[in-house]
Amino acid sequence: PADADHTAPDRAATDPRETIVGSVMAGYDGHRGWLSYLAAASSHRGRGIGRALVAEAERLLRERGCPKVQLMVRPDNAAARGFYDALGYEPFDTWTTGKRLIVDGPAVPD
Repeated sequence: PADADHTAPDRAATDPRETIVGSVMAGYDGHRGWLSYLAAASSHRGRGIGRALVAEAERLLRERGCPKVQLMVRPDNAAARGFYDALGYEPFDTWTTGKRLIVDGPAVPD
């Protein structure tokens, strides 16, 4: 929607000492939401932090009028695929493409 708030704050989870133990980036381009860089500290995995962060990001996106959310996972990352499958995410039959704007390694002369 044209009047939608297209910002969606990033979220972090902290332990009682205010140490960050998980985070996720969320964005909304006016058509779809995106989740990126979901992470949980290895010492805190299996405690529901990832699920809670995804749920909060989805809530904030929905609040902004976002109708759907997408994310990307490498095909060989079985753990991540299983995690998102359990949260109701489904693979789309799309072709993902990209273009590297900054080349890794030594600069290529013009």
